[in-house]
Amino acid sequence: MRKLTFTNTRGESVILGNTRPFLVTKLEGTGAVDADIQMQKSPFQDGRTFIDSLLDVRTVSIEGAIVATDLLERTSRRKKLISVLNPKLGPGTLRYEYDGGVKVIQAIPDMSPTLPDRQNSPFQKFLLTLICPEPFWLDEKAREYEMSDFVGGMQFPLRLGTMFSMRGSKLVFKNAGDVESPIEIQFSGACQNPKVTNLTTGEFIRVNREIKANETLIITTAFGNKRVEIDDGDGNVQNAFHYIDLDSTFWQMKKGDNKIQYSTDDGATNVKVKIIWKQRYLGV
Repeated sequence: MRKLTFTNTRGESVILGNTRPFLVTKLEGTGAVDADIQMQKSPFQDGRTFIDSLLDVRTVSIEGAIVATDLLERTSRRKKLISVLNPKLGPGTLRYEYDGGVKVIQAIPDMSPTLPDRQNSPFQKFLLTLICPEPFWLDEKAREYEMSDFVGGMQFPLRLGTMFSMRGSKLVFKNAGDVESPIEIQFSGACQNPKVTNLTTGEFIRVNREIKANETLIITTAFGNKRVEIDDGDGNVQNAFHYIDLDSTFWQMKKGDNKIQYSTDDGATNVKVKIIWKQRYLGV
């Protein structure tokens, strides 16, 4: 079973799969992605010194056919394909359903659908090329855990999905993706100068501000979308980036086990802390 669903920014979708009207005959680009190997060379050095490896954008190519019962239906299906996959609408979402599960990725049509002329046939071939700015496939649903749910007196390890924990303010989260993943942290409830530390890497992020009982502190660590905001509970959200401790790092969940700890300067016990992330994969 294989099904692709592209949804644009207007919420319009087209489903491509193993059945009519949009039949997929060839799919490329879901696995391999090019890497740019960063190296430097010094005078008199044999070879080069490795610095880093950066992934390029992902290109997904979909070949298929519109299978209609008559020319009128073929024309209608063509119009829908062209309308939904409009490059001017910007990034949409490509959902890929396959035997191993479901993954999603942000994607932009590289051009309008290629539709070779078939004047007198209800059968119409098409070619779609999608550019994915971030090459990683994501889980469709985010992993969301409230650390305060695990505060108590029990002393045996508890396993919930991809999380292994001991009751208390320190928990071990397992990132089973292929690479590190950005996270969202939510602090709710009255506390002073909240801090979340990844004890596995030694990195922390701290906000030097009192959080009131009705407020929620929201921290996002994604590259290009780092945010620190405070929601007052009435729908008003204010920027709180200037409260960040200067020694903080917008750390990400590394691949494998991550031991996470939260703390506050006043030792608040009624605070609720959520950790939210989506695992990222190099291919499907």
